[in-house]
Amino acid sequence: MTDPSHRDVLHVALGLVPFAGIFFLWFMGAVRDYFGKAEDKFFATLFLGGGLLFVAMLFVLSAATYGLLASADTSQDSSQLQLWRYVRQFVTALLSTYCTRMAAVLTLATTTIGHGLDTFPRWLIWLGYLVAVVLLFIDIPWSELIFPVWILLLSSFVFLADRHHRGADTPTS
Repeated sequence: MTDPSHRDVLHVALGLVPFAGIFFLWFMGAVRDYFGKAEDKFFATLFLGGGLLFVAMLFVLSAATYGLLASADTSQDSSQLQLWRYVRQFVTALLSTYCTRMAAVLTLATTTIGHGLDTFPRWLIWLGYLVAVVLLFIDIPWSELIFPVWILLLSSFVFLADRHHRGADTPTS
């Protein structure tokens, strides 16, 4: 936080967060479109609620981090140092506890819907349940990064499966 070049990089990263939220909502729409009307309403509600809460908490996390970054520039008296420590703990708790748990809910709901509709391969189902368990119950450093990896794998699968499906529907001449 004291190195200006690191703060500049963090400013750029925080500026990209709204776009990440938009892309994540786009991802949610693509997955729901892939599932179609046959999705289970209970798990579809968990999927939608978990995803929206995840994005909302990601935005709050970013705003709090931006505030923390802005306060790092000021002189540190004892009351300001206490506030800085509080915001730092708030950001850490929001990321490591609340965002990861909502990511787990979204992962669990998505995997259960895909399993119930028989639209996901077995490896993706097992991976989804494993990711959900890790995000819910295992608190190890950097474990939050398995969620974007799972999202990348799921997005790739949905894209390729939908592309293959649409290609099969195209009449040949």
